[in-house]
Amino acid sequence: MKALRYTQAMVDEFVRAGYWTDETFYDSYARNARELPDREALVDSRHRVTWRQACDLVNAIAAAWVQAGIPKSARIVIQAPNSVYGFLARAAAERAGLISMTAFATLRQNELEDILDKTQAEVAVIPAVFRGFDYLAMYQELMARFPSLRKIYLFDDTVPDGAPTGTESLTQVAQQHLTRIDSAALDARRFDPFFDVALLTTTSGTTGLPKLVEWPLAPRVCTSKGRIDLWELTKDDVTMAIAPHAGGAAGTLTYFAAPLCGAKTVMLEDFRPELALQMMEREKVTAIGVVPTHLVRMLEQNVEQYDLSSLRFIRSAGGYLSPQLAQEAEARFGAVITSDLGTQDKGSVSGCKVSDPGELRRLTVGQMLPGNQVRLIGPQGKEVPPNEPGVLWFRGPHSPAGYYRDPAMTSEVFDTEGWCTTEDVVKFDQGCLWILGRQKDVIIRGGQNIYPAEVEGMMNEHPSVAAVAVVAYADAEYGERACAFVVLRKGCTLTLDELKEFLATKRMAKFKWPERLEFTNQMPIVGDSGKIDKKMLRARLLETEPSS
Repeated sequence: MKALRYTQAMVDEFVRAGYWTDETFYDSYARNARELPDREALVDSRHRVTWRQACDLVNAIAAAWVQAGIPKSARIVIQAPNSVYGFLARAAAERAGLISMTAFATLRQNELEDILDKTQAEVAVIPAVFRGFDYLAMYQELMARFPSLRKIYLFDDTVPDGAPTGTESLTQVAQQHLTRIDSAALDARRFDPFFDVALLTTTSGTTGLPKLVEWPLAPRVCTSKGRIDLWELTKDDVTMAIAPHAGGAAGTLTYFAAPLCGAKTVMLEDFRPELALQMMEREKVTAIGVVPTHLVRMLEQNVEQYDLSSLRFIRSAGGYLSPQLAQEAEARFGAVITSDLGTQDKGSVSGCKVSDPGELRRLTVGQMLPGNQVRLIGPQGKEVPPNEPGVLWFRGPHSPAGYYRDPAMTSEVFDTEGWCTTEDVVKFDQGCLWILGRQKDVIIRGGQNIYPAEVEGMMNEHPSVAAVAVVAYADAEYGERACAFVVLRKGCTLTLDELKEFLATKRMAKFKWPERLEFTNQMPIVGDSGKIDKKMLRARLLETEPSS
């Protein structure tokens, strides 16, 4: 299946510049099996495998799928919690020439019906039961609705009685095919890394059902290499997926980047802060992938009782991480925080180096990734002068091929040269990208712009504030004013007057101060993304009387 957007001229440009190569992720497994055969590759609570074993299992699973008659470029849904066999299934899909869609474990019938309708997937790889939810029963209903879905593979070692016809144990199938691998047949199904769709990802669904995004392998490998350089990742690192590997927060670090340099990956199947800390200590983890919520939960524990001296850096993504929280995490974990900018449907934009000064790591999303070009566009549609804020547009070798089988939407988002916008209002300073807010979230009060991220950054320094989100509300006089939603720290209070007094000490312009204050026990989150759902917060304002 050919990717929608990339032209021969674009491919030639990125190959000639050295950003794209013909390397695949399976190639990393094969190389590590040759060069690091007996070093551990993947670990979870049930399995520990070396690189040699991992490569053999990937080939065995891929061989089983080919021998089952699944055609090249068939779509396969992998709905996997963090697990060794979840990673092996993803790599095996690539090896077998199957287009994989890795779904968050939290997706349910409504979202999966949309995914299956769009992809006409033939195979699903799932747990029978996870966190008390019966996935097998759900997929049995989905099979009845979608005849294209004909095979189910379970991460379990056995198949329960009453399972649909065509259900097999992935672990058993892998063991059975270790001696039945036809490497030549698998090689013949190798993806063209530039033009073939190999991967599908989903957006976080902020505007409805998640959208599917199609990727060749080359841009994913390119981004992984860029992140490896920023993180100084090597074969001696031990990465850990705390956030779901289906998303970027942990997936980029553990599934995509770690194999390219031979680093080991440890997987936490079900997040509980004390279990995460125990595993970090036991496995001598050097790098973790989290969303900010995970950090908050872990910092509520007695972090200091664990030996985390091996930890080098924390990759936080998927939501706003306040400088205050980042500083606390760095002090208590004894590791540096890195952040970056990217989206599932536009690609990766920028990133911080682990060696960057603390202020830049905590307050910015770093420098543009190699090969990315950037423009900051002002209200009149023209590029802004240096040091002025503008809406971020970029193009480069780190972007997907478009929305899955949707050329109309793809052409709305990407122009013919590949330029697209993240819709973030940003500025450049000290060579780094500073995010001021989303274009749609900018509050225009009497003709003056209020950038929520700036106000949130200040408010996060208040000792009573655990989390904050600033949104607009309608006003007859000014058009819009700012409202701050706040999660209070335990035992703390805050009034609007106290907040204004605090912002006055920060010398923030008065027009930017929130003029309404609302409290919430927790922020609404978009799916598994870790992003605060500001659309829901704005809707709440329409339903409630002001509390202050």
